[in-house]
Amino acid sequence: MSVLASLFVGRARPLARAGHPDVPSGIVKLPQSGALRLTVHGLEGDEQGDRVFHGGPEKAVHHYAAEHYAFWRGQYPHSPVQMLPGAFGENFSTLGMTESTVCIGDVYAVGAALLQVSQGRQPCWKLNRLLQREDAAINMQRSGATGWYYRVLREGLVAAGDQLLLVERPNPAWPMQRLIQALFPESAVTPSLVAEWRQAAELKQLTVNWQNTFTRRVQQLQLEDWSRRLTE
Repeated sequence: MSVLASLFVGRARPLARAGHPDVPSGIVKLPQSGALRLTVHGLEGDEQGDRVFHGGPEKAVHHYAAEHYAFWRGQYPHSPVQMLPGAFGENFSTLGMTESTVCIGDVYAVGAALLQVSQGRQPCWKLNRLLQREDAAINMQRSGATGWYYRVLREGLVAAGDQLLLVERPNPAWPMQRLIQALFPESAVTPSLVAEWRQAAELKQLTVNWQNTFTRRVQQLQLEDWSRRLTE
């Protein structure tokens, strides 16, 4: 059990960086003090600048562990953005839940809503623009401290201070840490890594996009070139 310490939403707004055109993004979010309605599409008042790669029913809510910000303060001590909960565009912030303790497919009751962990975050170049660092997205990917997304199984009101109660854990052998390491491996393709991909592709609660990625890797025995996502 953990407590929803902070709840964040934000409207899409231009995200600027010197030498680059502005792009719409909802990564800048503000804390909310009252209860908000959570639907299958996300929290009321929350927006994404690019609905192709962000948001949607399978990524309705982003959860980030507040414990990670001490690490990021060490990485970026002079960041233009304060390394505090909400800095990375998350909706939920907690203490006591991390990628090592949360598993894919976990079902949590929070407020009147029911949520299921669907996938991890794939950090992109918008994080670079926000922090004014070209290595922010790749560093988040390498760290494994990406946070995770939920799909909404039951809509309802949620608020800061609500408890997150674990209702079901269908995949106790698959904490998000293991899944994220399988998606972003440090080593080249090996038989043991292919075996991990094969198992990951069979996780029924995992988003179809991630299932397809793991299946393709098993078939092709190679990693994707994600440099555009990380640096554009």
